[in-house]
Amino acid sequence: MGYHDGRSTADQVRATQNTLWAQHLASGLQLPTDSFDLDFAYYAALLNTGPTVQGAADTEELSDPLAKELMAAWLKELGAPTPVTQGALTLPVRYAASWVAEKFSLDGRLTQLFIRLFFREVALYLRADDDQARLAAREEVAARIAQHRPRVVIAHSLGTVVTYEALHAHPELHIELLLTLGSPLALPHAVFDRLTPRPTGPSTPLGARPDGVARWVNIADPGDPVAVPPRLARAFTGIALDLTDSIHATYGFHHAKNYLSCAATAATLGPYLGA
Repeated sequence: MGYHDGRSTADQVRATQNTLWAQHLASGLQLPTDSFDLDFAYYAALLNTGPTVQGAADTEELSDPLAKELMAAWLKELGAPTPVTQGALTLPVRYAASWVAEKFSLDGRLTQLFIRLFFREVALYLRADDDQARLAAREEVAARIAQHRPRVVIAHSLGTVVTYEALHAHPELHIELLLTLGSPLALPHAVFDRLTPRPTGPSTPLGARPDGVARWVNIADPGDPVAVPPRLARAFTGIALDLTDSIHATYGFHHAKNYLSCAATAATLGPYLGA
């Protein structure tokens, strides 16, 4: 997941991310960077919430009711206690950040910044099934896949949600492997219940592997509070492997670079690269 800084063009961001992702993958697989033919679907500008200001803005709360609702559902899934004097939807970001930082041994200020950015962007994407920003982000991912025709699609964080929906919306797109990293797809009452298509089932609703995907592998760091619950196979059918790997000991629990270079990713991608 990336945040638009208002200065770089989409092509510049894509070129930069292509280089960085190739470097991270090369590190994990111990291959030269030119082993990878990558394209990067950049949709963050479509969900842009404005520039992030450090300092005084660190105490800023979530003003979007949906962002608050999603944060409350996330905290509930993590097992956070709700203060007696406040309902779940009135919890301040600083309380959420303090509790999460303590539970996962993270930096409190960075956690607070991450929560604000993440739930603003997720709320913008999930606001409505037919929201223009949601459709545009989904179509950007589908267009890159259609143009590049990759064997493997790697998606991280909110990108796993966008990619899941894009592949369902375009069953004509066929890939050999979908690799999801640090995914919140199964987060109940926040992401899972808002997916399109909606998860269905005779007793327990379940999502499903998109028809054009031959194999789906999911990787989650057990200390990644975004990838909750970490085992996607409990909520989705058609997942071949549901792996956990400790990608970083500190705040790097959710960073794409650490997922891309971890041992589980290398083992998953090796057969597709002759490594």
